[in-house]
Amino acid sequence: MAEKTVQNYVQMEPTGKETLGRVELAPEVLEVIAGIATTEIEGVAGTRGNFATGVVEKLGKKIHGKGIKTEMTEDGLFVDVYCFVKYGYSVPKVAMEIQTQIRQAVLNMTSLEAKEVNVHITGIHFEKETAE
Repeated sequence: MAEKTVQNYVQMEPTGKETLGRVELAPEVLEVIAGIATTEIEGVAGTRGNFATGVVEKLGKKIHGKGIKTEMTEDGLFVDVYCFVKYGYSVPKVAMEIQTQIRQAVLNMTSLEAKEVNVHITGIHFEKETAE
């Protein structure tokens, strides 16, 4: 089984005569920030998870980072979002709103600028009809 390497994202060091230390962000923090920003967009039905996140959510725990993949390279921060759109909403409009919202949220909360925010629409969510 392949072992996942954890890479922390290092924040800019403060400039000035007093240096208090370094700030490191775990990749999961950025995934949670991007996940919350995504679910706040009108027209997003949810993000894609795997079997394990589905079981955990059935037990009552909310997984905010599911469907989000972050990667920090020498070129910058890359974010991939895998989500479902509600039926009746414009897919390009929703995708552009997701990109804007994630860029703003990550910048405001971490001072990291996302180089790319790639939105992958994995499906359309239809409302279930209620039998009356």
